[in-house]
Amino acid sequence: MGLLTRLLTARSSPVLLRLPPYLSALCIIAGAAWLLVLPLEGNPRATYISENAILPGQVHTYFGGSEHNVFRAYRQEVWQLSQRSDHDRIAGLEQILQENGLKAAAQPYSWQVAGEEIAGTNVYGLIQGPRADATEAMVLIAAWRNFAGDINYSGVALVLTLARYLKRWSIWSKDIVVLIPDDSTYGPEAWVSAYHSTTSTVTSTRNITSLPIKAGALQGAVAIDYPAGPWGQRFEKIDVVYDGINGALPNLDLLNTAINIANNQMGVESTLHNVPNHQDNYLDRLTMLTKGLITQSVGHATGPHSAFMPYHIDAITLRTVGDGWHDEMTLGRTAESMIRSINNLLEHLHQSFFFYVLLGPYSFVSIGNYLPAAVIVAGGLTVTALAMWIRSGKAAPSPAPGKKQVPEKLEVLTDGDVVAVVPKSELETHERKMFLPALILVGVHLGGFVPLYLLNNISAPNLPLTFYNISAVTLILPLYLATHIARHTSPQQLQTLQSFSLLLLGATLSTLATLNFSLAFLVGLLCSPLSFARPLPRLPLLQFPTKATPTTPKPTTDPVAARLAISLPAILLYIAISPPAVLLALNAYFGKPLAWTLLEMAKGWCAQGVWTSLVIWAVWWPAWVVGGTVMLSGTFRAA
Repeated sequence: MGLLTRLLTARSSPVLLRLPPYLSALCIIAGAAWLLVLPLEGNPRATYISENAILPGQVHTYFGGSEHNVFRAYRQEVWQLSQRSDHDRIAGLEQILQENGLKAAAQPYSWQVAGEEIAGTNVYGLIQGPRADATEAMVLIAAWRNFAGDINYSGVALVLTLARYLKRWSIWSKDIVVLIPDDSTYGPEAWVSAYHSTTSTVTSTRNITSLPIKAGALQGAVAIDYPAGPWGQRFEKIDVVYDGINGALPNLDLLNTAINIANNQMGVESTLHNVPNHQDNYLDRLTMLTKGLITQSVGHATGPHSAFMPYHIDAITLRTVGDGWHDEMTLGRTAESMIRSINNLLEHLHQSFFFYVLLGPYSFVSIGNYLPAAVIVAGGLTVTALAMWIRSGKAAPSPAPGKKQVPEKLEVLTDGDVVAVVPKSELETHERKMFLPALILVGVHLGGFVPLYLLNNISAPNLPLTFYNISAVTLILPLYLATHIARHTSPQQLQTLQSFSLLLLGATLSTLATLNFSLAFLVGLLCSPLSFARPLPRLPLLQFPTKATPTTPKPTTDPVAARLAISLPAILLYIAISPPAVLLALNAYFGKPLAWTLLEMAKGWCAQGVWTSLVIWAVWWPAWVVGGTVMLSGTFRAA
């Protein structure tokens, strides 16, 4: 009884009742600070290889010598094929693979996205391993056009040379697939989806033919991005690209294998996210962390390897950077050593990490160290949601107009020497009216699918105009809902509505953090001001002057000006964190045309299955609308 008395006394404490907003702010600050602490000296862990069977860099590579002449001949052949029609180019690549003893085939594909057609043809060949039983395979990739849209002259020539070279070896315990997709994004996506399907995929938006030639389960993939022209160009470094669709990452062992082979066996400096001259200090680690967060949160493909991630196939892209003294033979030996390391695997890569944040080529942070940052930020939203739920149970119904307010009754609780005098209202929980808040919340979330559908199905020329119209409706919608809801709901129902919205947002972001940490963390930071959304002071739209009398003193301050000083900054901040405003700001920061950004988002949703648009319009947008409705409801509530 003594403990209950003390709890009821604390329950009525005004200090405790005002604690949740400060606790929520503390969670948001702590989550952001947690991420800034990760790059500090001593927090990152040194990378290592868990799978002993890989044996990276332990074999002597023989690619070179006369293969250099073969490569230069193929590079000229690739240049000549680039001058021909697409049909002749595909037939020429297929003929080269067949002449080298590979089983070759072509796969046409097409997508319909935003009124535009994405079409192409993949060419691939199969090297059957002499020691293989057709149960496992690995993929060597060189897209005809790299991720930047340039023709991958030297990359395709190098893969053709490697195909001829690897075919002559009898050490392979896995089949090798040599893949030359039409581009670096949609070609690999079409090929790998058809590889795991038994029939052609024909719908209103996609037409992907089945593969006539298949091998076993894919264990790994290595892509080469080397767009040096027909006369060649040496390179300085190898940039290892590893981010997949929806922030998926390859097993850390594969990434460490590529870095180990390039740096230690081949003497080529490797980089990540194209960060040059990484000195392993705090600033460089923070830069690497920031670039990794941005790339992962976008969720789109970053190279030919990205399409393999959703199918649990570990893949990376080796991209040449700079102008140095390393030539194509060095890159070829790196690829050969990578293929031989994957060939050594006795089972699928599983021992190392699949969730990590790289702070440099030789340092990383595991999921147990970085995940709390996103969870704490989401926890700040949940704290506010629970506080709103408690307040909604204490909100007493307003007295009827003209009815006297009855003095509040007091309840005396005693336990030995402890005496607590508590208002009786603090011991009562009023019935919550939850139907209308739940109905509004469901309606707003369903409304989020309208912009999601429009921006992914409208024709490309109309995308910017559609986006501007959606932005205008987005800004008006909270105002419209506030004018209608404020007159038909009680403060208790508004608190219940905000509680439901923040609770759903916090739970969704906590779950998303385990799948795409970066997206959950950034959306959580942008949504954090919604924790402090409260009904603004009432602003009368019309004020009529009153005749001043000698007995009526003039007010020393203007109440309307004081209310504007409170409301205007809150409304401006609210508009600044809206999804359309943030998308426009990011688009301007990266210097991309709005039409290009919207089209890429539509392609990502329709062709790659990227979740980012869904999170923006079905998670972030509804929470923002509900927060604005609650905030503006006080302005239109009757006096």
